[in-house]
Amino acid sequence: MAKVMTKIGEGGRVVIPAEYRKALEMEVGDMVILLLEEGAIRMLTPQQAIRRAQSAVRAYIPEGSSLADELIADRRREARAE
Repeated sequence: MAKVMTKIGEGGRVVIPAEYRKALEMEVGDMVILLLEEGAIRMLTPQQAIRRAQSAVRAYIPEGSSLADELIADRRREARAE
């Protein structure tokens, strides 16, 4: 996608070009998350932020493990112990 120059408007507003919004499947009123990383602003949808967090956590989980299954097993052990 081509680079786009835009100005910061009143109140710090920045217009996201229509082709960018379409490519990211963003619509007026959608929530976005802004991250300041290495001197640049990165904009994510909540779904993108979730995928990013899942990917970061996945690096620490052994192959074939299920955190959900481990949590359920822990809860069942705790319930039996009560």
